Amino acid sequence: MESVVVIIPVLNEEDTIGEVVHQLRAHALTQICVVDNGSSDRTAAIATAAGATVISEPRRGYGQACWTGLQTPMAKRAKWILFCDGDGSDDLSELPALLKRRSDYDFILGNRRGTVLGRSQLTPVQNFGNRLATLLIRWGWGYAYEDLGPLRLIRRQSLDDLQMEDRGFGWTVEMQAKAVQHGLKTYEKPVNYLPRQGGKSKISGTVKGSFQAGKIILSTLAVLYWQKRWGGDSWLGKSRSAISQVIDDSRFQKGLLCAIASLIILGSALAIPYGDFLNQPDAVPMFWRGIAFMSIGFLATGLLQKINGGWFWLVAIVPRLLLLAMHPGDDIWRYLWEGHIQKLGFNPYLLAPDADALIPFRFDGWAQINHPDLPAIYPPITQLGFRILSAITPSVLLFKSAFVVADLAICALLQRRFGYRATLLYAWNPLIIYSFAGGGHYDSWFLLPLVAAWLWFDTDTAPLQNRAAVSALLVGISIAVKWMSLPAVAYLAWQLYQQTNSQQTNSQQTNSQQTNGQQTNNQKTNSHKTNSHKTNSQKTKAWRTKWVLAILMLAILPMALAALPFCDGLSCPVVPLKSPFVIYGRSAALVPQFVSELWPSTIKQNWIYAPPLAMVVAWACVRSQQIGQFIERYLIGLLLLSPIIHAWYFAWLVPFAVASRNRGTVLISISAFLYFVLPYNIVSGTGDWTLTRWQQIGLWGPFLLGLLLSTKRKVKAAK
Repeated sequence: MESVVVIIPVLNEEDTIGEVVHQLRAHALTQICVVDNGSSDRTAAIATAAGATVISEPRRGYGQACWTGLQTPMAKRAKWILFCDGDGSDDLSELPALLKRRSDYDFILGNRRGTVLGRSQLTPVQNFGNRLATLLIRWGWGYAYEDLGPLRLIRRQSLDDLQMEDRGFGWTVEMQAKAVQHGLKTYEKPVNYLPRQGGKSKISGTVKGSFQAGKIILSTLAVLYWQKRWGGDSWLGKSRSAISQVIDDSRFQKGLLCAIASLIILGSALAIPYGDFLNQPDAVPMFWRGIAFMSIGFLATGLLQKINGGWFWLVAIVPRLLLLAMHPGDDIWRYLWEGHIQKLGFNPYLLAPDADALIPFRFDGWAQINHPDLPAIYPPITQLGFRILSAITPSVLLFKSAFVVADLAICALLQRRFGYRATLLYAWNPLIIYSFAGGGHYDSWFLLPLVAAWLWFDTDTAPLQNRAAVSALLVGISIAVKWMSLPAVAYLAWQLYQQTNSQQTNSQQTNSQQTNGQQTNNQKTNSHKTNSHKTNSQKTKAWRTKWVLAILMLAILPMALAALPFCDGLSCPVVPLKSPFVIYGRSAALVPQFVSELWPSTIKQNWIYAPPLAMVVAWACVRSQQIGQFIERYLIGLLLLSPIIHAWYFAWLVPFAVASRNRGTVLISISAFLYFVLPYNIVSGTGDWTLTRWQQIGLWGPFLLGLLLSTKRKVKAAK
């Protein structure tokens, strides 16, 4: 069995994939490759726990997932490739009989129409599609297949000879038509077929999905027949095939990788001298030149088929090291100042930088502090971090290095979970590289515990309550670094309540069935059991309430402990609700800008965006299956509604896009740099701190377009 590698393309199959892997292993099939085609649930984690090798392929398509699985080292060494579905519908008890035919055939198919049970489980749409496709293959190629079943075993060498091109749902019909064309010895083994064991069908579950699948199958057969009959493809097909072959070529991949690395590193080097946006009239245009090189390299990463750890870390680290030398954003001077005065015994929440009492302690960079008339707004753990760094040395390089260390730790966490290739979206992202290494913004400090909470909570390595407790503590740390993480606590509490409630409901149903089944034997005993069940139900509710409260307390704990050094009795001014930033601050906003144009009186009323944001949080809690999905949806809503937007705020979304592959985040990672037209307007004297309508469209338009495309893609995938 070591010569057989199983490839299972999956998309949101957390309910079934574990059992499928276990069944395969029971048949001594140990080389199992599960290709995660962009799942938003726990499919990958469950498959890994069951003993499969999981690889990520975010580019959607059944054929794309199969092709990616074939590129793995285990599949390249295999003599036979077994394809099956991850939804539990394939009757894997038929595998021994299927595998016995290897000595006689090159291509062995599971024929669902060959058994009574198999035929009964196929929907009318599936039956019609199968009959039409097999009839067309018979007319075009002269071979009478009975089925297009997903369970299929093929020699690796024979599969290579077929030169498969389709990357969508036409993969199966292309394989069968080309098998006839290449003279493969083919056998259809009658097999049973089972109802889907969980999850939702991506194709046969809806009329629209079935229609699209049928359209793909017919168009694939048409192209294949054209190639067979006239010895060639259409000009467009030839071009696409040629491009695909070039991209897949190993020499092209190596050259592409070198080019991407060069562009990102070169762009970083070109940007270094141009970080002082408010004092250099030509800084922003020259800075954009460097970012353009980085952006081209970043976008080209989508063409990479694979990446190893050496290249990954080389291009992740070198640009960050280079940009440590860049003149930082003006926020960092406040970081240095607040750490500096804490070291001297002053409370940054009580004294603004221009306070008379602090005049004797001003340093060389004091004049670059933004808003010197306002006291601190950063949460207490952040302030403690500033104090520790200042105690070492009040150095811009040290502060930026601390932010980059947290940033690289995020790279490591994401890479460990999603692999090197998928994590390129974060590690080689120009917005990420600039925000923490170049601009010196501390946001990586709050993202690191938030990402850790997400990845920990969405694993199955510990009981739900333990995962929720650890994640709540990590989210609490994130909140005490930056307030934006606060709604994640609500999601954790909601999930804990919902899942324990579901467990209780299932337990009650089971107990009720047992009670009903025993009632005729001993009514007195059953009555006692019913009362016992009621008592257990009350205990469960009390236990659930205690756990939810415990989660809330754990989330509050880091903030409470970190705030103590800044409190004086009952006075604890660490929550900046009275800050002008909170009350009427504005910068590069989207929704608030349009609202203020319609109702000018709202220009200094930021509170009006709290209710719609609360609605977004509630909706995301109910609709999100994972905490990472929730955080991404919440942050999108926050950015759209926030009155204050800076370019580096969009970096908050990037870690979560590694899982979701959100196109809006990819595009905003580049268009966000248009934000720097604001300081350019000031230093050049051509405008004020306000985006024009076209500038606003240039900044936000790609983000909104990407969100629309990703939403459409998810809707199609769900169907």
